[in-house]
Amino acid sequence: MDGLRWRRLAAHGLFAGALLLCGVLLACPPAQSGFYPACPIREYLHIECPGCGATRALAELLHGRLREALGLNALFVLLLPFALAAAVESYRRALRPGRFRWPAPPTSVLYATLAAAAVFTVARNVQW
Repeated sequence: MDGLRWRRLAAHGLFAGALLLCGVLLACPPAQSGFYPACPIREYLHIECPGCGATRALAELLHGRLREALGLNALFVLLLPFALAAAVESYRRALRPGRFRWPAPPTSVLYATLAAAAVFTVARNVQW
């Protein structure tokens, strides 16, 4: 199998996997199912990491409940449109002939995102 066919097959497989995961979240919400993994940072360090609540927030978004999703993990909800845009662009690039290149956000955007995650983590763990 040539490189382009393999890359297209991989892109379609990842897209199908993402749809399947969304289907599982719709059918088996994390609040009602016990098979979702627990966050090791929360379990062992007793703090909420920047990703804590992201699975539950995505499940709420898939059910159309934005307010509840924001309450579970606001950072995830606010960054999700950008992540989806990057995923769509990566998928589009994978289907085109030629050399594949991942979308590369500016370094300043990456640093700003890391800083926001750090501030979000501290803010959600501070006892007011």
